[in-house]
Amino acid sequence: MKIRVPTPDEPLKIGTRGSPLALAQAHETRDRIAAAFDLEASAFEIVVIKTTGDMVQDRPLKELGGKGLFTREIEEALSRGQIDIAVHSMKDMPVAQPEGLCLDCFLPREDVRDAFVSPLAAGIAALPDGAVVGTSSLRRRAQLAHRRPDLKIVEFRGNVQTRMRKLSDGVAAATFLAMAGLNRLGMAHVVRGAIEPDEMLPAVAQGAIGVERRERDTRAGALLEAIHDAPTGRRLAAERAYLAVLDGSCQTPIAGLAEIEGGTLRLRGEILRPDGSEALADAGSAPIEDGAALGREIGGRLRARAGPDFFALPAG
Repeated sequence: MKIRVPTPDEPLKIGTRGSPLALAQAHETRDRIAAAFDLEASAFEIVVIKTTGDMVQDRPLKELGGKGLFTREIEEALSRGQIDIAVHSMKDMPVAQPEGLCLDCFLPREDVRDAFVSPLAAGIAALPDGAVVGTSSLRRRAQLAHRRPDLKIVEFRGNVQTRMRKLSDGVAAATFLAMAGLNRLGMAHVVRGAIEPDEMLPAVAQGAIGVERRERDTRAGALLEAIHDAPTGRRLAAERAYLAVLDGSCQTPIAGLAEIEGGTLRLRGEILRPDGSEALADAGSAPIEDGAALGREIGGRLRARAGPDFFALPAG
């Protein structure tokens, strides 16, 4: 079947958030499609869409509630046909897909690790007692509280550049960012150290970019099939199946990482109470094609061990 490729007169409209990192991810998607089909940049249009998570900066993410804080408005534009594809950071994506939309294209996964960023200390262990650490991630907050309960953890909203300014202004002694985002922005030089997964397991799907389309849009499907990275897709199938059993949103302290070696997929998972007072971990391996089943199995075991109120916030 001959693919009807985009042209300057009929460009492929790529929906994205407007942060520098989101735009870098949209440009990477555009460049990969352009390279696959020998197209010019003029055959594409980047459409910036503000999401709830972008518009409300003065409240913690957990107070905004719900799912899709960084995706809902983009998906609505996709459903309405205002854009042709949507580019997402996969760690922001709820596991439930809106009716009529399809998420089956993933770019090659970047570095999955968290980055420790601080003008004062070389790593978590080097932070002085009572130091202030900024993060907006419930997972990072809980993991840090579990490992260093002496630290004071404050809310740290905003894009990478905003958080770096807050560090320079002395709002906190340290923060955590994703290595993947810093690499994509050409800002790896700000990292004091990358935190290995054995020390701090990353968020589910961290470092991965997903490209969403309408299910019935076969043209977009054919374009995206050419840039899909199958190993990343297999790893995310396991991680997101694990997440779906446990919660399904990005608003609870859940970490998970799937890795492939040969024909085997290994999945590690960790869940924490929001105050960091308890952490439960599990892991397992399976043939690559059974990754999603492994994810459901590990998620089920952790859910059974945790009980019904594990993710509830402490009273008071």
